[in-house]
Amino acid sequence: MFEKILIANRGEIAVRIICACRDLGLRTVAVYSEADRYSLHARFADEAICIGPAKSARSYLDIPAVISAAEITNADAVHPGYGFLSENADFAEVCETSGLSFIGPKPEVIRRMGLKQVARACMAEAGVPILPGSKGILNSLEEAQEIAAEIGYPVMLKASAGGGGRGMRIVRKPEELQALMAQAQAEAAAAFSCGDLYLEKLVENPRHIEFQVLADTHGNVEVLGERECSIQRRHQKLIEEAPSTAVSPELRKRIAESLRVALKAIGYTNAGTVEFLMDAQGNLNFIEVNARIQVEHPVTEMVTGADLVKAQILVAAGLRLDEILPESIEPRGHAIECRINAEHPETFTPSPGRITGLNLPGGVGIRVDTAAYHDGVIPPYYDSLVAKLIAHGSTRAEAIARMRRALDMFVVEGIYTSIPLHRRILAHPDFVAGKIDTGFLARSGFILEKK
Repeated sequence: MFEKILIANRGEIAVRIICACRDLGLRTVAVYSEADRYSLHARFADEAICIGPAKSARSYLDIPAVISAAEITNADAVHPGYGFLSENADFAEVCETSGLSFIGPKPEVIRRMGLKQVARACMAEAGVPILPGSKGILNSLEEAQEIAAEIGYPVMLKASAGGGGRGMRIVRKPEELQALMAQAQAEAAAAFSCGDLYLEKLVENPRHIEFQVLADTHGNVEVLGERECSIQRRHQKLIEEAPSTAVSPELRKRIAESLRVALKAIGYTNAGTVEFLMDAQGNLNFIEVNARIQVEHPVTEMVTGADLVKAQILVAAGLRLDEILPESIEPRGHAIECRINAEHPETFTPSPGRITGLNLPGGVGIRVDTAAYHDGVIPPYYDSLVAKLIAHGSTRAEAIARMRRALDMFVVEGIYTSIPLHRRILAHPDFVAGKIDTGFLARSGFILEKK
């Protein structure tokens, strides 16, 4: 077992990792930027080291600075959390060559899964359903035109190394393809230093469903059910829940079996998420693998009883899944997570600043993951997440009722937050009935999407 883990992240996920380490009796090292000098993750870790100025490129994304902090403090492992360096294969590789255990998949697996056309090919070979589209990256406009004509419009252009909705364009007509392909390539090159694109058939207003996976270093793979992540704005998730009302036990079992085959063939280890789109007929099609812990992992923890962050550490230390997970991981009850962001609930403009008043809700079935505190500052340099509010109930209706109660008791003063938006969504009859998809917010009038 490790003795000391450096946490290469900030905010609520850094605090979450500190909690898991304390449960295991492990010491922790926090790294922080100058903007996070008074952050909770720096306060609660056993040691804390400033690694640079506010901008993430010169602090949290600075690989030499992070590695130096690990070496100075004699850490023997690094947990990257999500975002920042979590899916950076070069960082995972540098950790290994520096004698540090990287708590995540192997560098070569991260590299392969980061190239989405490679991940598509791996999944297709194992029998996981995928959307019709290009077999690899697009080499020319002519190739894109040929494939689009074959599978039929509308189609989606996607960045091979993409994420967060960047490098993506919907093409509805043949005459739009050339211009939109150039735009997507330019955006992908700017965001990911790689302009490679691939093409898929567009599923209009799908449900976004993802499966939580965990694999040990002994060849064992477990699938811990699915999460529904369809409430989103411009590909950014706002509300997640588990299990999905659209996934039957038979479909859950079939997808889980095919994922076990695929991930074992890939040589996948540690935690990950396999994302799918569900069409109006209830068909699931693979879109990508996220080779890290997800923001929304608490809903899976609430319905399975598994501690996924603790499991990540134990897997990296060489333990087997049957030594880590509960005997039964079948979903028990229902859980919902609301991402409480520092942004205006109607215009979605960022709202960084000082929190002048704070009350965190509690009570039966409520969990709050946060690094916010009274008089703490939400800086403008990073993700706007203030807290993750999670509600669990024996039924979906009970989980919704508890979430509504918690949202009413969640007070954040000094900045705008998305709490009013969440209240409105949870009161909408279509959400209550489970009639949701990725177009829900725009269709229901919560947001006005630009054309």
